[in-house]
Amino acid sequence: MDFLPLFTDLRNKPCLLIGGGQVALRKSRLLCKAGAQVRLVSHEILPELSSLVLNAGGECIRGDYGDHLLDNVFLVIAATDDQALNSRVSAACHQRHIPVNVVDDPALCSVILPAIIDRSPLIIAISSGGKSPVLARMMRSRLEASIPAAYGRLGNLASQFRDAVKERFEDIEDRRHFWEKALQGPVAEMVFAGNDKAAATMLGDAIKNGSIDNGGEVYLIGAGPGDPDLMTFKALRLLQRADVVLYDRLVAPAIVDMCRKDAERVYVGKARSDHAVPQQDINSLLVKYAREGKKVARLKGGDPFIFGRGGEEIEELAQHKIPFQVVPGITAAAGCASYAGIPLTHRDYAQSVRFVTGHLKDNSINLPWQELAKPAQTVVFYMGLIGLPSICEKLIEFGRPADTPIALVQQGTTSDQKVVVATLATMVEKLKHETVRAPTLIIVGEVVKLREKLAWYEKYDLAKADI
Repeated sequence: MDFLPLFTDLRNKPCLLIGGGQVALRKSRLLCKAGAQVRLVSHEILPELSSLVLNAGGECIRGDYGDHLLDNVFLVIAATDDQALNSRVSAACHQRHIPVNVVDDPALCSVILPAIIDRSPLIIAISSGGKSPVLARMMRSRLEASIPAAYGRLGNLASQFRDAVKERFEDIEDRRHFWEKALQGPVAEMVFAGNDKAAATMLGDAIKNGSIDNGGEVYLIGAGPGDPDLMTFKALRLLQRADVVLYDRLVAPAIVDMCRKDAERVYVGKARSDHAVPQQDINSLLVKYAREGKKVARLKGGDPFIFGRGGEEIEELAQHKIPFQVVPGITAAAGCASYAGIPLTHRDYAQSVRFVTGHLKDNSINLPWQELAKPAQTVVFYMGLIGLPSICEKLIEFGRPADTPIALVQQGTTSDQKVVVATLATMVEKLKHETVRAPTLIIVGEVVKLREKLAWYEKYDLAKADI
C-alpha cells in the first residue's frame, strides 16, 4: 500500500493553494467545500477562482510564491505548470513536514487527493496513488451509480440515534445487528423515498421495542420500454433486494436478469386475448408473498401508472395494509419516440401530447375522437396494433387530414426496434407488406415528419466513420 487513506478535518484550517488557472479552480472548490481558509497565490487568477476564494473568506495574493507563505499552513497544494516551482514548493513542504500535493506529479507529493463520492456525512475516496487518476475517476463513476444520494440523509439520521442505540443495546454485537437491519430495511427505504420524518419515528419505535420489523414489502417497478440502460438507479436497487420477482411479457429478458440470482422469478404475462395470470390473481400473489415476509418486485413494462394497471395493484395492497413503493419508469411513449427520432412536442407542429389506450377493458375502442382529431397535438396510442384500422378511420372521420403522418414503433428502444411511417390514409395498406408484431406504439401527428431529419443515427455507418 503506497498511501494510507486518511480523512482530514480542514474546517477553519489555513491552506495554501499555488496557481490561478482551471486546475487551481477545481482544487479550490474542494478546499472551500471542506471549510478550509484558502490562501491563493498566483500572478494571474481566473475571475471565477478569485470570487470563489474571497466569498469563502479566503485571500488572493497576486505575485510570486515565497517560502514565508508556508508559515502556519496546514496543507499545501501546488497547481501550476512550472516544474521548477512545483519542485521548490514540494522540497520546502517536506522539510517542514507540511502535507503537500503537487497536481499530476505523485513523486513530489506527500498526500494524494482522491476521487470523491460525497454523500456527506458518508464520504468515499478512491485513489490510484497518483498512478492512474482517470482509472480512479472511472471507478468513482461506477460506484456513484449504485449509491443513492439519500445515503447522506440516512447517515445524518443514524447519527441522531447513536446514543439512544448505545443505551438500549449494551452488547456491541447487538448494536451492530440492529444497525445492519435499520440501514438496509424499512427505515432506510423511508429515507430513500424522501420521508425522513416517518423514518425517524420508525427508528425511534424500533429502539424502544428492541428490534426492527423487516417484514414483507412490494415494489411496483417501472422497467421502462425495453432498453435496460433506461432503468432508474432506484429501480435497480430495489430489484436487487427482492426475494420474488413478478414480471410480464413487456419486460425485456435483460432486465429480468438484473434481479438477484437466488430470487424466485414468476412470469405473469398477459397478451391481448391470452392472460397467463389474470389480474386479480396477480394482485393476490403480491399479497401472498408479502405476507410471507418477502420483498416482492412487481416489474412492469414502461411506467406502472400509465396503462400498467399499477393503480389496481396498489389498491389491493393498501386494502391488506401491505407496505409498498412505486418506482416510476420511462413510459413507452417517451422512450419509443426518442429512439425513433420523433419529438412528441415541437413549437412548429404540436403544443400538446395525449396518451390513450388502443383498446379498453371490454376490447372496444370508444374514445373521444373529436378531441383526438384536433390539430397541433400529438396522439400516442398504446396497444393499438389490432385496432389500427379503426384508429385511422375514426381520426379521418372526425377531421384529421388523411395525409397526417403516422408512425408505428415495434419493440421500441430494443435491438429489434422497427419503425413504419405512413399517413392515416396509407398506413393500413402499408402494413399488409410489413411484418409487425407486438408490442407496438402508434404516434400520430405532424411531429412524425421530423423523423427523417432527427433519426440520422439509423443510417450512420460506424465502419466508415472517422473515429
